[in-house]
Amino acid sequence: VQLQASGGGLVQTGGSLRLSCAASGEPFDRLGMGWFRQAPGEERSFVATITWNGGNTWYADAVKGRFIISRDNAKSTMYLQMSNLKPEDTAVYYCAAGATTSRGNLVTRSWGQGTQVTVSS
Repeated sequence: VQLQASGGGLVQTGGSLRLSCAASGEPFDRLGMGWFRQAPGEERSFVATITWNGGNTWYADAVKGRFIISRDNAKSTMYLQMSNLKPEDTAVYYCAAGATTSRGNLVTRSWGQGTQVTVSS
């Protein structure tokens, strides 16, 4: 599956952004999906995952209550609505596809190219 992330940009603290991840090459509604991020000098970390039908979602503690992961299977697209953004949310955000586990982990087999999110203080 090929993934194309978009929607990143520069936003002030407290602002909002919506990231999109368009998938192609495989039936989208068979894929668990997720968002990860990597800040400068840090390892890539989990942000959120969603099951193939959107019925279950999981979030990192740092983003709970501020970010919402969703998907539109008819459009083969996943989203991450980010609100109340903080400078510590600054990172390259990657979308990923694979299979979700019962604990919300994503057994990943495909990655998108990443989109930069910068939150100014």
